[in-house]
Amino acid sequence: MVRIICKLLLRIFGFKAVGGVIPEPKAIVLGIPHTSNWDFILSFVYYRAVGGKSNTMVKKEFFVWPLGYFVRWMGGIPVDRSKGASLVKQIISEFEKREVMHLAIAPEGTRKPVAKWKGGFHTIARTANIPVYMAFFDWGRKRIGYTDKIELTDDLQADLKRIRQWYKDHGIVGKNPEGMNYGNDLD
Repeated sequence: MVRIICKLLLRIFGFKAVGGVIPEPKAIVLGIPHTSNWDFILSFVYYRAVGGKSNTMVKKEFFVWPLGYFVRWMGGIPVDRSKGASLVKQIISEFEKREVMHLAIAPEGTRKPVAKWKGGFHTIARTANIPVYMAFFDWGRKRIGYTDKIELTDDLQADLKRIRQWYKDHGIVGKNPEGMNYGNDLD
């Protein structure tokens, strides 16, 4: 029933789904550009509409009754963001505990334009041997989905540059374009 409702909502929002459920049981899914809270809602609707269930990191403070039940149902994983580097360890531990986990991460780390993207997804993927897929919310052409898997190297900065360039080359536009920033090293 949820899948049918989500398909209907996707149609009402006017978005076209690109791709289906990620074929591997475990993956990190980069959600870019993240310029609005609507990105979370839209990505949830999209992934449920195509038959998947994604996860996302949510501050542990949101997991109180009755909100906690709803956040877990939507795929939220409670994390303690005050612990810094141990956040990566928390997520790696979640990947180890689960048979299936498609973790959505916004490397920008916020809905505001930032020059430097966060590299925690890179550390998680390389440490836990998890593939990384590039997903998008293209509000300009009303498309949402994922396409390419990126092969990571040992060079975080070079990988971030390639990822940012991919989104720029594909003309992906956020809901709030003024919140987008592909990084200072790109024209």
